[in-house]
Amino acid sequence: MLHPVGPLPAAVYWRRRLLVLFLLLAVLGGGGWLMVAALSGGAGERTTTAAAATTEASPAAGEPPALARVVPSLAGVRTPTPAPEPAPEPAPEPAPESAPASPAPGDPCGDDMIGLDVRGPGSVPVGAKPTFELVVTNVSSVPCVRVLDEGLQEIVMFDGAGNRVWGSNDCFPENSSDTRTLAPGESVALPLVWGGLTSEPSCTAARTAPAPGQYALRGRLDTEFSADAPLSIG
Repeated sequence: MLHPVGPLPAAVYWRRRLLVLFLLLAVLGGGGWLMVAALSGGAGERTTTAAAATTEASPAAGEPPALARVVPSLAGVRTPTPAPEPAPEPAPEPAPESAPASPAPGDPCGDDMIGLDVRGPGSVPVGAKPTFELVVTNVSSVPCVRVLDEGLQEIVMFDGAGNRVWGSNDCFPENSSDTRTLAPGESVALPLVWGGLTSEPSCTAARTAPAPGQYALRGRLDTEFSADAPLSIG
């Protein structure tokens, strides 16, 4: 092998061998360089890609994460505070009731300043014509004035069932002008005569003597009424 055999001179064969060896070394060297370059380039790209991904994944210093920028944290959300309700105003205190003014001397006698009663015999026979009295009394502590006109006076009789039997103003109404000043405790008796017969306000019905029994007399002076006074007819 080291001594080439052939028709050509030995120098030719050595030159051929050196050329082949050179080409082989060139091929091997080029292939090794390409492999090293390929490996170095792939590692660099991976490093660059990883660095870029890290850079993209890592937020800039001082900036919140992307999700935090889009969705605010609950701590950062301010809940509106409802306005405080105004305190209820205290109810106004009721005004103290003023005491009714005391009547002055000479004022009119109100119904609450007089007492009214009917007096007369407790029993009368059938057909009798008794006289009843309407008694007005000043029950206040001061003198007062009361109108006692005859048109304001009346005595009415009722039977035991509450039916009206007779009224002093039914058939013979009278009118007068009678205004009096009544001293405290003073009483005035106003006489009214009953004819002993029944009557009704229009005085058109037949008048008859009431049947024996128990009756009641009720007096009136304008707007003031008396308690019932019993009357027996028999």
